[in-house]
Amino acid sequence: FFSPVDKMMLVEIILGKKTGDKALATAIDFVRAIKKTPIVVNDTRGFYVNRCVLRYMSEAYKMLIEGVPAPMIENAAKAAGMPVGPLALTDETAIDLAQKIMKQTIRDLGDKAVDPKQMALINTMVDDHGRFGRKNGKGFYDYPAKPAKKKLWPGLKDLYPQLAPEKVDYEELQQRLLVTIALEAARVMEEGIVTDPREADVGSILAFGFAPYTGGALSYIDGIGARAFVKIAKKLQKKYGAEFKAPKLLLDMAEKGESFYQRFDPYAKGDVKQAA
Repeated sequence: FFSPVDKMMLVEIILGKKTGDKALATAIDFVRAIKKTPIVVNDTRGFYVNRCVLRYMSEAYKMLIEGVPAPMIENAAKAAGMPVGPLALTDETAIDLAQKIMKQTIRDLGDKAVDPKQMALINTMVDDHGRFGRKNGKGFYDYPAKPAKKKLWPGLKDLYPQLAPEKVDYEELQQRLLVTIALEAARVMEEGIVTDPREADVGSILAFGFAPYTGGALSYIDGIGARAFVKIAKKLQKKYGAEFKAPKLLLDMAEKGESFYQRFDPYAKGDVKQAA
């Protein structure tokens, strides 16, 4: 389930190694009975949605560290079609939770699994400034008493030397935020964590509002075309790092001129899911 549970319409049903058809059918029936939309996901760290969301947040942390003014990050996300900016979303889920996830990731996967600069940013927010997010009224935003609206914390601009707004490529900010999510969705398909592109698309829209006009994270890639998308990813990788490296699946699709809905045709053979 996703927070806030009463409003979020998506539920990820996680398959274990021994999950049988009857158990899966029962879970799907239950989710539909409570008027939510199920997607079926194989077990992995972070499942599907959280893997994509964490990429979205991480890219925003990188932008802050680069000196991109926080208002430009949030506005770029909304201009790209996201309903909530990545910093606001971090506040909703809690910055101290982000800190716990990072620390556990390091314990499980080693120091290289988390960018030390991002870890330092989150530690500064939580440990130095006591900013946990919406839950304590202080996060990347300040949360005054209603009816006043939340506002970005002015102290953000003092954490890193700020770039002049005219020196920031605003369209590239939008692109980075969408591409990093779409690449993670592609990795999830490559790993067989999600096997139906429709579920990946619906999940990305219902769980965190991935730019609905695109049709979802994989349809975003299909709309651009795998070959053109890989070119964009390579350009961003050269400029911003390995998280923009296209997975082998995408490189193969680009070479063959395939889309996700061709490669993983959900409508073939009477709606039977196809393997890569």
